[in-house]
Amino acid sequence: MKIFIKFLIVLYVALPSNVTALEAGEWSFEKTDEYCYVGSLATKTDLPSDKKRGDFYVLVYKNIGNPDTVVQIEAGYNYKVPSDIIVNIDKGDYKFYTTEDLPTAAWTEDDSKVIFAMKKGLELKVTGESSRGTVTIDTYTLNGFTAAYNKLIEDC
Repeated sequence: MKIFIKFLIVLYVALPSNVTALEAGEWSFEKTDEYCYVGSLATKTDLPSDKKRGDFYVLVYKNIGNPDTVVQIEAGYNYKVPSDIIVNIDKGDYKFYTTEDLPTAAWTEDDSKVIFAMKKGLELKVTGESSRGTVTIDTYTLNGFTAAYNKLIEDC
């Protein structure tokens, strides 16, 4: 578990410079020497215009040579801890969680189910609450996700 947390922290620190490669509504594939990921920026958010936040995106990543894939939601703000972050894919809801160690990110225990739904779905919505009590709903298109995910599986 400690190795996994260290990987997440390394991934968290390494990704912000690569996030610029992500575009709203497009799923991009990135590969480094240690891991690969596919990710996308939101196509829409309901965050009030007077509120500010950092980068927010969805990633699916894996270590090279490891068959396990992980879904990560990046909020661009600190989530309220503890709280459930709800990911809705078409008509199905999936619970994500956050930790005090990394309150800007959320994960699920059901990665394979979420990925299956993402491959079949059209739209993904993330509903989360910030540590200050602001609730946001971010919308992502799933168009292009399956092709990007297949590249992740083939190349990593």
